[in-house]
Amino acid sequence: MKIANLISTTLFAMTLAFSPAQADDWKPSGPLKLQIGFGAGGSTDTMGRVIAKVMKEQTGWNVIAENKTGGGGVAMFTGIARMPAKGNVIGMGVNMPIMINIVKRGAELGFDLDSFDYLGTVAKAQLALIARADAPFDDLKGMVEYSKSNDGLAIGFGAPPQKLLMGVVGKQSGADFRFVATKGEAETHKLLLGGQVMAGFSAGTHVKYLESGDFKMIASANDSRHSYAPDTPTVREAGFDIYLDPYFYFATTAGTDAAAVEALTTALGNAIASDEVAEVVRNAATTEVLNLRPANTKKMLVDGIENVKVLFGS
Repeated sequence: MKIANLISTTLFAMTLAFSPAQADDWKPSGPLKLQIGFGAGGSTDTMGRVIAKVMKEQTGWNVIAENKTGGGGVAMFTGIARMPAKGNVIGMGVNMPIMINIVKRGAELGFDLDSFDYLGTVAKAQLALIARADAPFDDLKGMVEYSKSNDGLAIGFGAPPQKLLMGVVGKQSGADFRFVATKGEAETHKLLLGGQVMAGFSAGTHVKYLESGDFKMIASANDSRHSYAPDTPTVREAGFDIYLDPYFYFATTAGTDAAAVEALTTALGNAIASDEVAEVVRNAATTEVLNLRPANTKKMLVDGIENVKVLFGS
């Protein structure tokens, strides 16, 4: 064999020897932890645990779901950003708390959007502004006018982004809103039914009240109308250039081997596409499965940061 051919053959063999494993060959070296940035029993936890179960069944990997609470996912993602990039931990969070913290105190956080490799989403919550059926207004324009004519009205909210959104509406319209913090949708519904607030936010559990005739929907807080209420306009369509699109998304540590990222993305995607996950998404979040995949998941967060800046008036 000629020396040139021998060198070429040797270099080719070395390239194969040191190439990263293909995605089909990659598997976690130990347990794969699916960390959930919220406490047990909520919609994020419920969906995350079913996804972990289905991933385990489909791949044969030892997938363990665990709760890592604190700051709406901030504590969990801080930890993941600092981990070695081995692909053995996935974080499941909600975009809004993360984006708000990046905008509000980015310099103090232990991560930014480039600290992660993104794997996809499972759903987008359909967030509604609702009122009791006998409220003296039927849409956001009427609600604003009622507030201006009656020295304000009380709004129940279960998460800071909801208050920020209505703060923008109030600032731009001159309406006065009195905000009442609640522990979640169940308490918001109770206050609405009892007349302690005139409007409030809900992400799906209110649908049964729409069907029973106890509530009516005033506006979609999302960037699009809701599947169950196609005739109800969005806050943006009412003239306020702001929205809330809460996505449930997945990420791992930036710099993870490409084969590992591809394998994790595929495993998550297959689990999310299952009938079992589709059912739990409908039950827990009253919406349909929506997987943006890696590139569009990051784009959703990048674009969302600009929208959050509007929430803070910057």
